[in-house]
Amino acid sequence: MNEYTLNTNEEPKRKGSILSAVRRLKPLLVSETVQIILAALAIVINSTLTLLGPVIIGHVIDTYIATRDFNGVLLYTGILTAMYCVGFVASYAQTRIMGGVSLRVLYRLRNSIFEKLQDLPVAFFQQNKAGDLISRINNDTDKLGQFFSQSIMQFIGNIFIIIGSAIAILLINFKLGLAALVPAALLLFLSKVLGPWIKRKNAINMKSVGGMSAEIQESLDHFKVVVAFDRRDYFRKSFQRTNEDNYHSAVRAGIANNTFTPVYGFASNLALLIVILYGFNLISASTFTFGLLISFLSYIYRLYDPLRQMAALWTTFQVALAGWDRIHAILQMNSNITILTDTEGVSRLHDKSHPEAVMEFSNVSFTYATDVTVLDKTNFVLDRGKTYALVGPTGGGKTTTASLMARLYDPVEGMVLLNGRDLRTFSAEERAENIGFILQEPFLFSGTVGDNIRYGNPKFATVDNTKLTEVLEQKDLQVVINKFDKGLDTIIENGGDSMSLGQKQLIAFMRALMRAPKLLILDEATANIDTVTEQLLEDILRKLPPETTKVIIAHRLNTIADADTIFFVNSGSIIEAGSMQKAVDLLMHGKRKS
Repeated sequence: MNEYTLNTNEEPKRKGSILSAVRRLKPLLVSETVQIILAALAIVINSTLTLLGPVIIGHVIDTYIATRDFNGVLLYTGILTAMYCVGFVASYAQTRIMGGVSLRVLYRLRNSIFEKLQDLPVAFFQQNKAGDLISRINNDTDKLGQFFSQSIMQFIGNIFIIIGSAIAILLINFKLGLAALVPAALLLFLSKVLGPWIKRKNAINMKSVGGMSAEIQESLDHFKVVVAFDRRDYFRKSFQRTNEDNYHSAVRAGIANNTFTPVYGFASNLALLIVILYGFNLISASTFTFGLLISFLSYIYRLYDPLRQMAALWTTFQVALAGWDRIHAILQMNSNITILTDTEGVSRLHDKSHPEAVMEFSNVSFTYATDVTVLDKTNFVLDRGKTYALVGPTGGGKTTTASLMARLYDPVEGMVLLNGRDLRTFSAEERAENIGFILQEPFLFSGTVGDNIRYGNPKFATVDNTKLTEVLEQKDLQVVINKFDKGLDTIIENGGDSMSLGQKQLIAFMRALMRAPKLLILDEATANIDTVTEQLLEDILRKLPPETTKVIIAHRLNTIADADTIFFVNSGSIIEAGSMQKAVDLLMHGKRKS
């Protein structure tokens, strides 16, 4: 089960150039190719016009201002104005285009993550905190969205301008250009060296944000317990530690993110000093003109100002990559709960030794990540239409056995068969149709009572409340509906927090009953409800078709008094108790099969 633990606390192992990093983000942009090309074209137009400006200004100074030809000055002023207007339109166009691209990418990405989460097994959610997963879906994807909407085209445009400016200054004067590029070369080297460190600090900060979200969620989900035991101090101190960790990681990430800003400013000023000193020396030697020097200084500004912007953009890029690593860690996971073909699975459809078997465990073994064996080569058969009870000490393996029946997990060894077929060959829809699972604390969805009864049941998905009421009356369940103020129209919010546990269980029972499953599993489903509601639920169970097999997990012996067979589950084995008295003896003395 360790395979489902998400861990981004370490430095990412994947390394490479900027291009290799961009390629990792490529899958997100495949469907946006046309829009990105249009945005890139707009960036090229804007950048090209920006690069033409200095050379035109230099030409105007040497040709028209030096000779006091103001008509020429006015002509080129008009040309420059038109160029800058076109550049403005192109810049606005790429901003609008990339804004749309960002929103669509963010929409698809969050859908992909959520769909992946729905495909992953229960083990994944047991090993990872919900708060951290929420942070990945909200915070980390938002960082990617900001990068795509605000930074990626600016990043590309700046690279275009930097390269164009470098070529321009080398063409104007090669030696002066080389001298001006020395600080830029040092900056590029520094960026390559410090890039992984910046990314690592941001990854740690993102993990810290996820941890804080998990801490907040845990505190809020268990607030009643906190109040009941007067442990506000514990959660206050726990949150304070988490908040301090997040504060320190944010400070370290902030220092890393702002490292380049003063360095780039210093390099820009150094380049300007080099150009001014060297340029005036060339002018004094009559090998350079003032117009060319102005053009040169303008190109230096266009070279180093984007580099200074790239310091902030590079940080954004590293944050986006760190976020993508955390997101990709989820997207690359594959569930070990796969559907086998009929030829891959095992079939005992013609097994005459168990003609009435609805489910069979054949040499089933199961182990959690702790390497503690929960079940060891277990064998038993459940016959159609009978009621079975699983009893045993806490932690003995009852819920695990039920989870294997419902295929929330797969056995480490052996097989589970349903109606003579390997359970792994059933699709999710077939499995849900044949197996009902009612938990001790059922989850209700926001909506109405009717919505929750219809939930996941294709037979009643499009049935209105009037028709659903008729069906419930036919099943003698009208008395259950009357337990709710507005019947099927009763509103359920926040998972049914305003409802009693008994009301929740009534809805869960009706939801299962409407499916008429071949196998119904009740895991401590009546443990925390009053005797009146428990009796009502037992009446509901009696209304199930006679061929329905029931498996009841319970600690209260009166709940299993009418069971046809009682199994004692403990320390890796499942043995048939034979009688209620023997079950009591096993529970009291902890006996198990030797």
